[in-house]
Amino acid sequence: MKSTAVIYKSKYGSTKKYAEWIGSELECDVFENGSVSADTLRKYDTIIYGGGLFAGGVNGFNLITKNFDAVRDKNLILFTVGLADPNDSENTEHIKGGIKKAVPPELYEKLKIFHFRGGIDYSNLGIVHKAMMAMLVKTMKSKDASELRDEDKLMLETYGQKVDFTDRNSIKPLVEFVKSI
Repeated sequence: MKSTAVIYKSKYGSTKKYAEWIGSELECDVFENGSVSADTLRKYDTIIYGGGLFAGGVNGFNLITKNFDAVRDKNLILFTVGLADPNDSENTEHIKGGIKKAVPPELYEKLKIFHFRGGIDYSNLGIVHKAMMAMLVKTMKSKDASELRDEDKLMLETYGQKVDFTDRNSIKPLVEFVKSI
């Protein structure tokens, strides 16, 4: 296998967990976003970037966007981590649409994108994220129950609790894809 690096930015820990699992499965280098430069990126044939989903963007992905000239000839894989169920095509299309709006078209065309489900611990959220989640829950509560999707209902049921949807098995498609390159 060619040289591979996993780079991640994790705010609450789920993305870090997935990055470490992927690094372990692929036996490759794993870096936290802040420790990586364009020179580091140039050393690898395959770059896997992981970041949490926040307001339609991917946490720290500007590292790749800003250094696109250094990585344009690389295999580029992006994994996102969020609360949305990746088995729901509406969710994955929404995520891909947000990414498509946030990155240059040439970069988007090069990306192979995967989505993993994270977790949430309301007691660890920053004030901005707590406020955003409270507004989201308030909006959901104002809807008729028949309008709520299953994951909306689950969010309402678990609001304020610690919930962990991370699953090591979900990385298998990404790992197999990288091994096939």
